[in-house]
Formats: sequence, structure tokens, C-alpha cells
Amino acid sequence: MARTKYRIGVMLSTTGSYSVVARSMLNGALLAFREINASGGDIALEPVVVDPSGDLARYRSLSLELLGSGIRHVVGCYTSSSRKEVIPCFEKLDGLLWYPSHYEGFESSDNVIYTGAAPNQHVLPLVDYLASRLGSRAFCVGSNYIWAWENNRIFREALTARGGTVLAERYLSVGDTEVDQVIAAIIDQRPDFVFNNLIGTSAYAFFRAFRAACRARGIDQAGEIPVASCTLSEPELPEIGPDAIDGHLSSSVYFSSLTSAENGAFIRAYTTSFPDGPVSSADAEASYIAVKLLGAALSQAGTDDARTVRAAVADQRLHAPQGEVRIDRQTFHAWLTPRIGRSTGSGQFEVLLESREPIAPDPYLVQSSPRFASAMRSPLLKVVQS
Repeated sequence: MARTKYRIGVMLSTTGSYSVVARSMLNGALLAFREINASGGDIALEPVVVDPSGDLARYRSLSLELLGSGIRHVVGCYTSSSRKEVIPCFEKLDGLLWYPSHYEGFESSDNVIYTGAAPNQHVLPLVDYLASRLGSRAFCVGSNYIWAWENNRIFREALTARGGTVLAERYLSVGDTEVDQVIAAIIDQRPDFVFNNLIGTSAYAFFRAFRAACRARGIDQAGEIPVASCTLSEPELPEIGPDAIDGHLSSSVYFSSLTSAENGAFIRAYTTSFPDGPVSSADAEASYIAVKLLGAALSQAGTDDARTVRAAVADQRLHAPQGEVRIDRQTFHAWLTPRIGRSTGSGQFEVLLESREPIAPDPYLVQSSPRFASAMRSPLLKVVQS
């Protein structure tokens, strides 16, 4: 049987300040390409990989190059600033961006398919966990761009709805590792927990320095002032280093330690294909999901026309490593399974809580009244480990 071949763009910053996560995302995407091409189906996909190196202007120019060459679909972007930078290109040239990263929500574009977590799938479950188990006083830190601004806003309003308080917010430029002043302010305030939206090298420096500063003052950082994130993943734990790797909370829809048959097969294939790492992550799985759903939609559509493929993807169901995933026809975000994990000294996450089933995306947080009441009735999570 003749196979139809499609060229697919893959645009990830595999060099630069957040390259560790981006390289795991590339691995996840490439694994999905290999599996689709080895399946003997009616399509074959050729990845065209580009590296913007974290440069926003480069994201835009590479998007225009890919779309101008006839490519209609691009899997890529990690940061929200890069996604915002390229969306006008996709809207102008009628391509589809398959965005495989958790994000802050409050966005709608007919030219984006979102396979990462929306705020009701990562921020709100984390607020519920922290407020019910650790306390109500938060200190927020983040990288100085839209992801952290918006995530902290959502977190603050949701925590306030629970009767909590954000003591302060501090921001650092992406890649900035001068964290001592922020850490001094945190220790002075002594919050119940820190909500972290730093990314890449900034986050790794913060975790190391915060643990060391607390240790120097006789503070059990993980026990007394834990750090909670919606971004921290397995490939980043070795970057933090062995002295500060454990005890950090992460709200995610996927951890590589999941024990399902689907995840076992995924981890074996991933490790065999990429023995030099980085290890798998939630963003790697989201990239894998994006390519798998794209392949299924292309096969059903019989064309790579963006509008036809977009219509077809809402019919797909995928037994992903995290569980069943499907695209919501109203929002074109994914149904995903929220989980809370805690990092261990072995470089993994132990799952503490997880949803009993996939949760519908609510990227605009409109499914509650008042606006953030959903923080008080977030996805019903079952206790996995205390």
C-alpha cells in the first residue's frame, strides 16, 4: 500500500537556559515519529527539527521558514512567550501549532492544539493540596514572563478563595541565577510554602541555594518551607544536584514512575531509543502525545490541510503513558489526569495524589462560579501515598 508522506516541523530550544526539558521533549516527539513510521500504516512522517535556542526572534523566523516551505504542522515551543511569539505566523499562513507544554491558559486560537496541562489540571489541584495540607501562607517566585505572571495570578486568586494569603511575589529574568536576595526575603517571611514558577537554570540555582541557606540556619527546608511547582520534572532533578534533589512538590499530569502497562512500554522504548538522556518528563510525554494525535488525525483526514486535521483530531482517543487522552472539541485542549508528586533522592517522583479519571480542560476557568470556586472543588484526587 502506498503511504502518504508528510513533513512535520519540530521547533524546540535544545540549547539555551531551558534546554534540558526541551531535549526530553524532542526525544518524546522523535519516539512517536519512529513508532508511527514503523507501524505500517497509510502515512509516514518526516520530522524537520529546528532549534531556536530560546531566542524569541528566532522562533518567529523559524516558524515563517517552516510554514513557508510548505509544512503545515509544527510540534513545538516550551515557554509561553515563544508560543505567543509564533501564533501570529500560524494564523497568517494557516498552519497548526501543536503545543506540548503545561501553560497558564486564557488563550484561544484556531491554529493551536494544546496537549499540555491547562490551569485547572495543574494549578488548582496544587492549590487544593497545599491549602488543605501545608498551610495558607505562600511566597511566589517566577521567571519574568507571561507564564509566571499569569500562573501566580491564578494561584493567588485561587488561594485567596481558600482563605489563604500570598505574602510576596518576586521575579527573575529567564536564566538569571542571582537568587540570594529572593531567598533572604523568603526566609525572613517564613511562608508555609513557596510556589515556584522559575524555569531552567534559574530554577536549578534557586533550589540549590535555598536548600543550602535553610540548612545553614538549621531549617529543614523540605519539611518546613517546601517548594511546590507546576514545571519541575525528572530530567531537571539531576541539574539541581544531589544535595537538594529531594522533597520538592510538583503538580503534573505525568510522572515517569507511573506503573501502568502503557507507561512501562513507553519508558522501555524511550530509554532504548535515547540511552544518553535526558530522561522522560511530562513535557516529553506531551510531545509524544502531540505527534501521536497528529498522526492519527492526518490518517483520518487524508490531507495535511490545517482545518481538516483540526476537525479530525477531536475524534481521536489515545491510551497514553499517563492514561486516556483526548482533545476537547470546544477548546482543543486535552483531557488529562492531574497528579501531585514529591521528588526523591533517586531522581524520581513518588505520586502522592492522582485523579481517578481524566479531567476536562478548563483553560479559561469558566466552569465555576464565583470565578475561582473551582479551587475549592478541584478534581477528586485519591491518596496514593501520604
